[in-house]
Amino acid sequence: MAVLIPFKALRPRKAVAEAVAALPYDVMNVEEAREMVRENPLSFLHVEKSEVDVPAYPGGGGEQVYEMARQNLEALIRDGILVQDDKPCLYLYRLRMGAREQTGVVAGLRIKDYEAGRIKKHELTRADKEAERTRHIDTVHAHTGAIFMTYRRSETIGRIIEGIKRELPEVDFVSADGIGHTVWVVRRDEEIRNLVEAFATLPALYIADGHTRSAAAAAVARQRRERNPFHCGDESYNTFPAVLFPDDEVRIMDYNRAVRDLGGLTEAAFLGKVGRIFQVREGFPQKSPSHLHEFGMYLPGRWYQLILPEGHVDTRDPVKVLDVSLLQELLLGPVLGIADPRTDNRIKFIGGIRGMAELERLVDSSAYAVAFSLCPTALEQLMAVAEAGQVMPPKSTWFEPKLRSGLFVHLLD
Repeated sequence: MAVLIPFKALRPRKAVAEAVAALPYDVMNVEEAREMVRENPLSFLHVEKSEVDVPAYPGGGGEQVYEMARQNLEALIRDGILVQDDKPCLYLYRLRMGAREQTGVVAGLRIKDYEAGRIKKHELTRADKEAERTRHIDTVHAHTGAIFMTYRRSETIGRIIEGIKRELPEVDFVSADGIGHTVWVVRRDEEIRNLVEAFATLPALYIADGHTRSAAAAAVARQRRERNPFHCGDESYNTFPAVLFPDDEVRIMDYNRAVRDLGGLTEAAFLGKVGRIFQVREGFPQKSPSHLHEFGMYLPGRWYQLILPEGHVDTRDPVKVLDVSLLQELLLGPVLGIADPRTDNRIKFIGGIRGMAELERLVDSSAYAVAFSLCPTALEQLMAVAEAGQVMPPKSTWFEPKLRSGLFVHLLD
């Protein structure tokens, strides 16, 4: 049972929403973020990735990073850039990328539903990254970014959403990367009640992107419960914000790999080992595979198509059937010696939004020896893994378009 909690979002004034809205903190490094905010003092990256305002970072300023984030958020509130709604609301957030669009319901979700497994996960989190985000949320006293979630489409929810979308939106702009962002505020009690009741019929919600944020939100709730002798369960730290999209509107892109070296093998020896597992075809003009269990492979100046023969796929296991698993277990591990892709610095993960040209650039620059292109993981595969209580290999999914931070800030007690 999915329980939606209306909340008083802290949101940018309509006139400055485009300037405030920022890409998530974890899709760029500090130098890229500093370039993004150079001409934009209102960018929410000053809060989400406050390292941009700490000259000693990296290499120092660890504690200052969290304090800077708190000060920057307080300044946006003090200057009237961000204003909190006067009553708990739900929200609609539509993203448009080219001809595609997806509309999500923005709501608070209960930490206890996350902890009980009614909100399904499919990834592990790194302890260090979870600790950093926990410290950030606790110091800033806010969830500064919403979790990207999905659910199995409901016709009832769809009808309610379409009715709300016939009204004038609160915010509507196109960001510099060409993505359209539209926000409706759901204030009327009847519409809120209809959405809450419709979502209550769903057996589960699924985290698409934001496992670290979710785990950190739960950690902050535990800490604050322990510190609060008057804890009653109604405090805002018991919920966290999410954007809930129907599964048929969500798009997963490919998440590709590049490896720095051939593990001591010559190119000929490497191709020979690969050929014992896959059918190898030299020349692959498509570069990116169009069928599951096929892969593209790029060596300097040449593309190859790798086709996995029948009999290598365990269709009974929702994790082992994934192409990211098959590539790891059959090639990256035994041939190239990538035992743990979570920690091995010889492997690089490249989001599909960067295209095949980025794989070619990495290899042709001699920084990497080989690159692999994969089919995108299907959303149904993600849900199957989550429902089985299993976890996917790292960097299995790349979602586009990305949510913008700063549009729906959830303040904590």
